[in-house]
Amino acid sequence: MYDVIIIGSGGSALTSAITLKQKGKKVLILSKVSNTASQTSQAQGGINAVINKNDNINDHINDTLNSSKNLGNKEAIKYMCTNAKDCIQWLDTLGVPFSRDNNNQIAQRKLGASSFNRACYSSDYTGLKILQSLFDTALQLGIEFKEEYFLLDIIIENNTTKGIVALNLKNTQIEQILSKSVIIASGGYAGVYHNFTTNSSASTGDGQIAALNANCTLENMEFIQFHPTALLDRFILISESARGEGGYLVTSDSKRFVDELLPRDIVAREIYKKILLKEEVFLDLRHLGLEKIMKLMPQEYKLCLEFKNLHMHKDLIPIIPASHYSMGGIQVDLQGNTSINNLYAVGECASNGVHGANRLGGNSLLEIITFGRYVASNINVDNIIIEDKIYNEYNESVKYIDTLFVNKSKENFYTIKDEIGKLMFENVGLFRNEKSLINSLNIVNNHLKNIHNYTIEDKSKVYNTNLKEYLEFHNILKLSKIIIKSALNRKESRGAHFRVDFDKVDSNYNKVSISNKGDLNDEN
Repeated sequence: MYDVIIIGSGGSALTSAITLKQKGKKVLILSKVSNTASQTSQAQGGINAVINKNDNINDHINDTLNSSKNLGNKEAIKYMCTNAKDCIQWLDTLGVPFSRDNNNQIAQRKLGASSFNRACYSSDYTGLKILQSLFDTALQLGIEFKEEYFLLDIIIENNTTKGIVALNLKNTQIEQILSKSVIIASGGYAGVYHNFTTNSSASTGDGQIAALNANCTLENMEFIQFHPTALLDRFILISESARGEGGYLVTSDSKRFVDELLPRDIVAREIYKKILLKEEVFLDLRHLGLEKIMKLMPQEYKLCLEFKNLHMHKDLIPIIPASHYSMGGIQVDLQGNTSINNLYAVGECASNGVHGANRLGGNSLLEIITFGRYVASNINVDNIIIEDKIYNEYNESVKYIDTLFVNKSKENFYTIKDEIGKLMFENVGLFRNEKSLINSLNIVNNHLKNIHNYTIEDKSKVYNTNLKEYLEFHNILKLSKIIIKSALNRKESRGAHFRVDFDKVDSNYNKVSISNKGDLNDEN
């Protein structure tokens, strides 16, 4: 029996766990992947905070609100920006090796759509260094970890969380783990765009689907941010730090065609317009010189060399926008409360309104640290009693998994997974329209209707990756349906959501979009 189970092992999960452990709580971190394999490490460019006397918190708030395209929650944004400096100081005390300026102060760079150089960074490894420092701290505190566990269900009784049901991927055993509260910190769902995303293959929105199945509400699921610069054909992220440090976006004739530090949604669409016209687009860093590149962007340099055999200081780097970050997620309030008692969500899997329709570069790391601490500090489990019994969710999960080992597959779901990734990128990506959205919805609905045609070929019980990937595939289909329906219902263009048939902002849509469990069950 735990006080808190945290689903996920990224920055928000570790921050929440550390905060709770320091309050004397019994905490378990449960992760589908190895403990430090989260998407936090992909946040390379920096973490925003007003620490320079020439900067202003109100400017940070306004930059964030402007990026949100009038869908940001002002209270949440104000809290995040006001507490940013304290978060940086906290990370500094944990040993995060921030880069320093000539006065030994934490160095800062400017990222897209920011009015000041306020992104604190650690070369171009910022997220990775934060993750490693948090993990080291968690180990020192004796926080318990269970890695390679797949979340199957959240146990709910009388609208109150009692724990979770998870699949141990190492031995295929289904386990019921009871807890007084649960925090979902499982990351985003940009991995739905399979083969067209900077995310790992593990970013399949399992936490969002588990919350939806538990009758939580999802919001703003149509808002997926496409990062402007991923390596062409590889979809490996090239950090915004490359443009923040002075990199150019150019066509094959070396001509610049867009302000590189405009909001990400605008830059990504301008790049993709060129690509749709069969033009090549490149990131040009040659004018920065090898010394500066190796000091500020050593990871990007290595990635280009390893995966494209290109040298940043003398070659143009071919790029393409890629699905990168999900602004929508599980609907929560400022304290991370869902509609289920004692069930919380924090980080990219949650939607508390800090990003709205378009995330400001440098705010993702800030969000997970700020609200990871804040949500955890507001959890009180002292008077909660959990009955030690077998809950229905456990029995249903056992029955479901047993069925997959008995059924025979009629079709290869891996082929369908590839098709869905391509479909989502082309029809539910940077440019959308009603005809292609309806067509995409019909295709996804058909696969969901015939989900019984797909199952697992590998019937072994020892680390069955085929089983894990099937469960992820099922979640991808469900999330694709929710994303498409949300995109269809928002008949306007706002932030990361661009409809060519409704290409203007419409004040009638100055509100969040809502998705419920029933949206999965209808035929439309």
